[in-house]
Amino acid sequence: MRFAYLLSAFLGLAAVPALADEPVVTIAIKNHQFVPQDVPIPAGVKVKLLIRNEDPTTSEFESLSLNREKVVVAGSQITIFVGPLDAGSYEFFDDFHPQTRGHLVVK
Repeated sequence: MRFAYLLSAFLGLAAVPALADEPVVTIAIKNHQFVPQDVPIPAGVKVKLLIRNEDPTTSEFESLSLNREKVVVAGSQITIFVGPLDAGSYEFFDDFHPQTRGHLVVK
């Protein structure tokens, strides 16, 4: 019993570094635009997106193809995890400012 406990504790600790291995990509919202508008990310990998709102108004990161929707208060930052994704282009937009659009370009 003790061996099983030690083994599970070891395996649990061994998995911790793998959680930190996902790429981190930062997208800013400036002047009601996503910067960059085309965001390259690798296919087949979970990616952490940091969305930083540098505008004085509230915005939203929304994507129908990614099934994500999250409000980004002025001057704040949110985190969204996506993937692993197949190669292609995935549109995202700001529902509060419909002209504000971008794409995850997965290769």
